[in-house]
Amino acid sequence: MSSAITQLSALPTVSLADLNEQASLQTRVDRKYILRAADVAAVLAELPEGAAILEIDGERALRYASHYYDTPRFDSYLGAAHGRRRRFKVRSRTYVDSGGSFLEVKTRGGRSATVKDRVPVIDESLDDNGVRYAAEMLADAGIPAAGRIAHGLQPVLETRYRRATLLLAPEAGEASTASRATIDIELEWADANGTRMSLPGAVIIETKSGQRAGALDRALWRHHHRPAKISKYGTGLAALRPDLPSNKWRRVLTEHFPQAIAA
Repeated sequence: MSSAITQLSALPTVSLADLNEQASLQTRVDRKYILRAADVAAVLAELPEGAAILEIDGERALRYASHYYDTPRFDSYLGAAHGRRRRFKVRSRTYVDSGGSFLEVKTRGGRSATVKDRVPVIDESLDDNGVRYAAEMLADAGIPAAGRIAHGLQPVLETRYRRATLLLAPEAGEASTASRATIDIELEWADANGTRMSLPGAVIIETKSGQRAGALDRALWRHHHRPAKISKYGTGLAALRPDLPSNKWRRVLTEHFPQAIAA
């Protein structure tokens, strides 16, 4: 198990129900950071008082598997790569340890807020109901040609990793609600052609809060870590498909993905 997760073993635990009640944050601002595994301990040592870690059936580092869908024209990927105002991401996510799969549609709204909606699915396949749901969500978000896009979606990338989820209480004197953060380890990718890679020396930390940065963000900044332009879908596919435009993620690809290991 990663030392980053072992370091969190002393934290009190929180149930999924309590986590969702205190910090559901379906509309939120996400800030992502990618660190060398060796640099994580110093940041976690500065977690704010009252932090807790999600535990389900005795497990604190839960396995996730996600399948990302895109069109043959890579509408989703190119929207992110070119920073289009109206962009989206469609994926099915499976909670390997706790069970359950959901189809999620994420769209980009004002002030970089992420709005995510999801429905349960039987497995990773995108059936007629999934296509219909995606079309409705994309149309509601004002994505051009939503129907065409939804009907053209096909699986293009799979990601697997372990995730620890933290509940971060509001700081003293603040009226804001609790926030959450995730720590992802054992990162792996596979494209539709079966090409695989892993990034064992890296950890992705993601803070999820309102417009104002939280205590964990400030701890990261004190250790000279700044938000990075990284997307498990966009950056992962760019690393596996060098023929696609990737300028948006060039710095992350240059600094972190040369250490990727082909599987």
